[in-house]
Amino acid sequence: MNNILVTGGAGFIGSHVAEELAKTGQNVVVLDDLSGGFVDNLTNGVRFIKGSITDTGFVNQLFEDERFDYVFHLAAYAAEGLSHFIKHFNYTNNLIGSINLINASINNDVKCFVFTSSIAIYGTSPSLPMTEETLPHPEDPYGIAKLTVEQELKISKEMFDLNYIIFRPHNVYGERQNIGDKYRNVVGIFMNQILQGKPMSIFGDGEQTRAFSYISDVAPIIANSIFEPKAYNQIFNVGADKPYSINELAKAVAKSMGVEANINYMPARNEVLHAYSSHAKILQFFGHRELCSLDDGLQQMALWVKQHGSRESQKFKNIEVEKSFPLAWKSS
Repeated sequence: MNNILVTGGAGFIGSHVAEELAKTGQNVVVLDDLSGGFVDNLTNGVRFIKGSITDTGFVNQLFEDERFDYVFHLAAYAAEGLSHFIKHFNYTNNLIGSINLINASINNDVKCFVFTSSIAIYGTSPSLPMTEETLPHPEDPYGIAKLTVEQELKISKEMFDLNYIIFRPHNVYGERQNIGDKYRNVVGIFMNQILQGKPMSIFGDGEQTRAFSYISDVAPIIANSIFEPKAYNQIFNVGADKPYSINELAKAVAKSMGVEANINYMPARNEVLHAYSSHAKILQFFGHRELCSLDDGLQQMALWVKQHGSRESQKFKNIEVEKSFPLAWKSS
């Protein structure tokens, strides 16, 4: 039995990864500050510790006390568009917090550090789908932070022999997603708006394209990666293959919720227009996988959302840059 830390394990993807690890009989410790996660997301077989990865002393003491064999780092505030306006918050939580964990992992001989990065590191790519060899060109502070952590893991392997596995998931949706966060997770935003009797809000013309990844196509691969030694010190795109426009997504979400699509188009914001990736490499290392269709995944999430009800959308309270802040976020 391995002693495993899952940061952000009360959040959406993190709670599913923790659950998958617990199923294999591992001793799973979940670390979360509950700023975006919920105790209700915790599953049987995990031990919960409340704390922040930005607290250096706390992190160092935790690692000394627990002597983790593996670390799965999923704690992050993943709001690409909002990250332009919360730069200090973004880099403190998504970069400095990660460095605290890497330092502690080196000092306590962690066998492998599994990091959940993001497709945001690619930015706008001249060729699609994006592969792991696509030149990174992040266009927001969130993507910059994620890419910096990736680079730090690479040099930490070279300097200190800290093994790592990096996953770049994209547009993941499913049960336990925080549908009350109006700044990220478009599927959850749409479903929450429908539950509240509001139109689904789309920035721009809705022709932006993404591949939307159901949680069961992502979490098990991440959790089981430590048992595949050939995956060590590799980077993988992970998620769905087929891209859809936001307009197509809105119609599919409305169908899953049993309503007619009602869309409110708002002024375009600064964002990558087309982003989806190839998964040839992950197939090579982990074998064939049957992916959940968009309609089936949305149906599963819709059942969960209807059971749990809507959540009040909370405004981010510490906006650092007001200039060019989207009017739709100010008014909603």
